[in-house]
Amino acid sequence: MSDPIQVVAAIVERGGSYLITRRLEGTHLAGLWEFPGGKIRPAEKPEDALRREMKEELGVETSVGDLLESVTWTYPEKTVRIFFYRCALQGEPCPQERQEMRWVEAARLPGYRFPEADLRLVERLART
Repeated sequence: MSDPIQVVAAIVERGGSYLITRRLEGTHLAGLWEFPGGKIRPAEKPEDALRREMKEELGVETSVGDLLESVTWTYPEKTVRIFFYRCALQGEPCPQERQEMRWVEAARLPGYRFPEADLRLVERLART
């Protein structure tokens, strides 16, 4: 088994709702909802990767805060290690890749289909 793919994800909360985006068709786990983010490039710091991904995906500057959780998860085709950071956005996010985006109340998050690696955090956020 190869080393896990290192991934970052932004946990952005406004007024009790969280920002989620839908994975594009043709990608791993297509159609599932997720917290926005992406892969960390070689020699890139996680915080820098998250700022870059948020600019590329949603066209916003991002302040990266505390690490909320990290999860290593093995899917049949690959293993990922996801670092979930609490983030704040400067400005309004606007999908740059035609992906769906929603603000969802914390208690409603479990009603959306997320990748298995995200489920523990989704449940935790829904209880707050």
